[in-house]
Amino acid sequence: MALEVERIPAFSDNYMYLLHDSGSGITAAVDPAETGPILAKLEEKGWELDLILSTHHHPDHVAGNLELKEKTGCTIFGPAAERDKIPGIDTALSEGDRVGVGVEEAIVYETPGHTAGHISFWFEGSAALFCADTLFALGCGRLFEGTPAQMWDSMQKYSHMPDETRVFCGHEYTQSNAHFALTVDPENAALRTRAAEIDRLRAAGEPTVPSLLGEERATNPFLRPDDAGIRTVLGMADASDAEVFGELRSRKDNA
Repeated sequence: MALEVERIPAFSDNYMYLLHDSGSGITAAVDPAETGPILAKLEEKGWELDLILSTHHHPDHVAGNLELKEKTGCTIFGPAAERDKIPGIDTALSEGDRVGVGVEEAIVYETPGHTAGHISFWFEGSAALFCADTLFALGCGRLFEGTPAQMWDSMQKYSHMPDETRVFCGHEYTQSNAHFALTVDPENAALRTRAAEIDRLRAAGEPTVPSLLGEERATNPFLRPDDAGIRTVLGMADASDAEVFGELRSRKDNA
């Protein structure tokens, strides 16, 4: 049975997640930025927190770690490359490691770019990717500690995952990402349709996360630097995919 996933808003635009395996009763939190909403949801659902999965060291993803550990006795997993920057890590994770949440198991991918040690968790059996600030719905994270080539390599680590994989990212940035995507991919009919639906959802106060990886492949310019139409708009017909990716990220930074 697939994990039950609860999306929990934090701050102005963050998303935290609780993952629950009903058979074992095991519950994990992904990137708990705030403690109160996590504890409230645990109480509402009648769950106990067993582990925390941290993707990277930014405070808006780890600020709740220590208080939750103190209150629940949970175990904290996080990237080995950022072990000294993330509060309370008990188990450091690297590429190819596996983490169980009950009977479900995540494969760990090192996905640097946003930060130097960022990791992602893929639960193949639950068709769920927790990619935090690497891949966003219709976007990608800023390159605070990495290069465009690193980030493009990271994005390609998702390429073998099925289209029906749900993309649970770290922020509700989709509407602004859609507006940018239309400037570099204006002839994409699927993108125009998706952008209109995103505007409708946000006007109604509804979330746009998770998305499906298949949707991202069809409409997210940061997964499509090889697209001829995007390259024409950018004037980069003969550039490498990494160079096109870098130009897209630069333009988004300055949009």
